[in-house]
Amino acid sequence: MAYEFQLPKKSIIGEDAIKLSENLMKSYGKKAFIVCGKVTTKMGIVKILTDYLTSFGIDFEIFNDIVGEPTDIMIEEGVKAYKETGCDFCIGIGGGSPLDSAKAIAAMAVLGGKISDYAGVPMEGEFPPVVLIPTTAGTGSEATKFTIITDSKRDIKMLLKGESLLPDLAIIDSKFSLSTPKNITAATGMDALTHAVEAYTSKKGNTLTDMFALSAIKRIFTYLPVVYENGLDEKAREEMAIAAYEAGICINNASVTLVHGMSRPIGAIFHVPHGISNAMLIRDCLEYVMDGCYGRFAAIARAIGAADNSQSDEEAAGAFLEKLTSLCKVCEIPTLKEYGIIEDDFYGVVDKMSQDAMNSGSPSNTIKSIAKEDLITIYHKLYR
Repeated sequence: MAYEFQLPKKSIIGEDAIKLSENLMKSYGKKAFIVCGKVTTKMGIVKILTDYLTSFGIDFEIFNDIVGEPTDIMIEEGVKAYKETGCDFCIGIGGGSPLDSAKAIAAMAVLGGKISDYAGVPMEGEFPPVVLIPTTAGTGSEATKFTIITDSKRDIKMLLKGESLLPDLAIIDSKFSLSTPKNITAATGMDALTHAVEAYTSKKGNTLTDMFALSAIKRIFTYLPVVYENGLDEKAREEMAIAAYEAGICINNASVTLVHGMSRPIGAIFHVPHGISNAMLIRDCLEYVMDGCYGRFAAIARAIGAADNSQSDEEAAGAFLEKLTSLCKVCEIPTLKEYGIIEDDFYGVVDKMSQDAMNSGSPSNTIKSIAKEDLITIYHKLYR
């Protein structure tokens, strides 16, 4: 069966990648709209970028009003600022939130209306060029045609997509992640792992996504524990940056499945960071669907050295689960209860979360057939 495979238009990977982007940056426009967060600005990372832009002869405007995970309100403010300041292309720098926001702002500067109008409708058009520079290793936004924006009125994380959202340039330089705190290192690393495992067990997977997914999974199981213990380990940071990019390529082409579908409602309602909510869910979700594709999970187990060919696929799949549980312990992933979510509050919205998850379409990508009742079962198991 034939399949389509999509990547960012250009990618520059490695040390001093921004420096090597000069000619491309100049071709995108004369004034950049830099989308970031206040922490990235305070840490001096944005200044590294702006110093390069100045040396390139490119003017810029800084919009550092992305606080937490992006909402429709933040995007509206960003679009307004983009238009008022006369910018002609966008640069997102930071974690997944500013990267997703840069894509959304560029799109809405052209499309108009409310971003919620595009829930379930492809975002397509001649958008301003977008450059994405991740400072964490996890979301993979720099490689995808997706952006996740919260609808503040409905408490729903919207998964918005369109081929026109693919960045024009992804710049991957792991030195920007050296100062990432342990908790964010864990959250983003587990997010990347979730991307890779879900893509490998998705109905939409193909030969190329399988290749990238297994590569990312092996890197993450090897290097996430290392970088969690020592954030200044440059080799581990580099490997995690590559793994996050690989995993982003995977979900761009094979999409996500059950874990992401169920984690978004938890994030939207209880304001749990995306990577942490994925990590809270990943063991129980994968265990629930494992009997739909033991062979796939067995292949992962053998790739990471958790099992060998002497074990059956079912035994190897179980070994993968144990290895995954150990990784979550190393990264100190909390349970819902440990995070502070109240039991009655959680159970009170299980039906809404299950329906929101099904509406997103992600659970239906799972190899094992999934219905709303399955999600309700998993949510209940999670808190217990």
